[in-house]
Amino acid sequence: MVDGVSGGGVRTWDFFVSYTGADRRWAEWVAWQLEDAGYRVLIQAWDFVPGSDWMLGMDQGVRYARKMISLLSPAYLRSVYGAQEWRTVLAADPEGFARKLLPVRIEECDRPGLLRTVVGFDLFGLAPEAARAYLLEQVGHSLSGRAKPATAPEFPVLVRPAPPVGEPDFPPAQDPGSSLGAFGAKLATLTGHTDTVLWGMFSPGGALFATGASDGTVRLWDMPSGRE
Repeated sequence: MVDGVSGGGVRTWDFFVSYTGADRRWAEWVAWQLEDAGYRVLIQAWDFVPGSDWMLGMDQGVRYARKMISLLSPAYLRSVYGAQEWRTVLAADPEGFARKLLPVRIEECDRPGLLRTVVGFDLFGLAPEAARAYLLEQVGHSLSGRAKPATAPEFPVLVRPAPPVGEPDFPPAQDPGSSLGAFGAKLATLTGHTDTVLWGMFSPGGALFATGASDGTVRLWDMPSGRE
């Protein structure tokens, strides 16, 4: 598709791809995907042909492209010209209403200074088809100013988490015939002491129960079977 022309007769583009020489392969891949999707793209590798003024071309890209895509990498962030380009575009749209600067990371790198406040996206680590689809989706959101999905979101339903593995069963009702009976129930009356019982103690295993009283006697009692 040929480049557009503004009302003043100046050539315009949808995107100007800003990159450093070390990332030329990425820049050409991005430009190709955009042009294949019907966008107008200005890129140094294809448009700054012999005889052209490359500095003027850069200036036109910064001024007359609808958006500038900055391909961020460690090499780009060390580039003096790259920094001049993204800073110039950012200064022309300081509040970001036009979304003129679109940072796209093609390698893992920290975004310095004001670049951190501009929303961008990553292309590295994706398969080619997934990267193409993601690139076109994100630039489309930037151009339209919204990322509303094409279909309605599902109604949010709270799901009760499953009970933990090994959750104990609900305790059954107490067996009326149990020899132990309910907690606190009277099991038997111990007789034999002639004065107040002062202490009581079960034997290991619970087969016997020992008591001591103020009458100076100690007695042993056989306990009902089944005590745990």
